[in-house]
Amino acid sequence: MLPDIIQLVLTVIIAYIIGSIPTGYLIVKHFKGEDIRKIGSGSTGATNVKRVMGKKWFFITLFLDMMKGMIPVLLAYHFTTAFMGIGLLPVLAAIAVLLGHSKSIFLGFTGGKSVASGVGTILALNWVAALVFGLLWIVITKASKYVSLGSIIAIWSTPVTMFLMDSPVAYIVYAVVGAIYITYLHRENVQRLIKGVENKTEF
Repeated sequence: MLPDIIQLVLTVIIAYIIGSIPTGYLIVKHFKGEDIRKIGSGSTGATNVKRVMGKKWFFITLFLDMMKGMIPVLLAYHFTTAFMGIGLLPVLAAIAVLLGHSKSIFLGFTGGKSVASGVGTILALNWVAALVFGLLWIVITKASKYVSLGSIIAIWSTPVTMFLMDSPVAYIVYAVVGAIYITYLHRENVQRLIKGVENKTEF
């Protein structure tokens, strides 16, 4: 087995590269020949893809981004041995995925808001927390018609659920850090919500 530091470095690099794969950008570019970063919110995420490609491609992009988050964490969990006692490498993989999705090396360090990829990482760490997120997201988004509001509120349920389920401390800390980062990426949405000018989305 590779030395711990090599495992750590490889985990972060591989997770970041996988997280950087710009699924929404590639889908819109391939089928429409357009740069999604110049459309709607400018995000490469599923919600912006829906504006261009429709509901079907929203769910396809959502699924692919979730897999993009889940796979690196599962690989780190099952195929690394470094720092196993504290669960460090799966958490570092999860952080690298979030950074890759929002700051993709393939798109000049632009990207999406890391919600779907973030949920994918949570799914790999604690499927119950991901399920609670999904249910809250559906209820809040359906009721309000604001995807951003559903995403922000639901993502903060993940550290709470993990804490209540006595998850490893590293997982709980990651869930808090991830929620802060995703909320930060939605800062413009928050401003529009406060002003009452945020775009509504029908599902």
